[in-house]
Amino acid sequence: MIRPTIFLSFFLTMLAPAGQDGVAHAQSSKAASSEVRPPEAQPPKPAPYDDRLARLSEILGAVQYLRTLCPSSGPEDWRKSMSDLLAADTANEPERRQRMTAAFNRGYRSFAAIHSSCTRAAVMAEEGYRNEGATLAQEIASRFGN
Repeated sequence: MIRPTIFLSFFLTMLAPAGQDGVAHAQSSKAASSEVRPPEAQPPKPAPYDDRLARLSEILGAVQYLRTLCPSSGPEDWRKSMSDLLAADTANEPERRQRMTAAFNRGYRSFAAIHSSCTRAAVMAEEGYRNEGATLAQEIASRFGN
């Protein structure tokens, strides 16, 4: 990736008035810095799979709540899975990390508002969400993974 300062220096060199020999000369850094403002920080572009990852985060939140409500023989710590996912994919992006955490919490709270005890519907919802999550995870990994 090109650093903004390197790109800016190159860009200024291209815009400098041509010298007598027809070659463009860069202005002194003091003059250039007084005339040109540094580019404003742009928010990072979302990853092409961010929507899917947000949905997966929401599913992990829902499954975490449903597994707590209806204990089963499978893995119980979906919150840890979410934490691992955040550490791996959003380590240096606090805004993105916040969006994924909000999606997890939304999934958790949406089922907490509906289900207060373990019912057949809750068990079926957990199974359906687990299957959807597995499909999404596989799709993200196969399509966007290294």
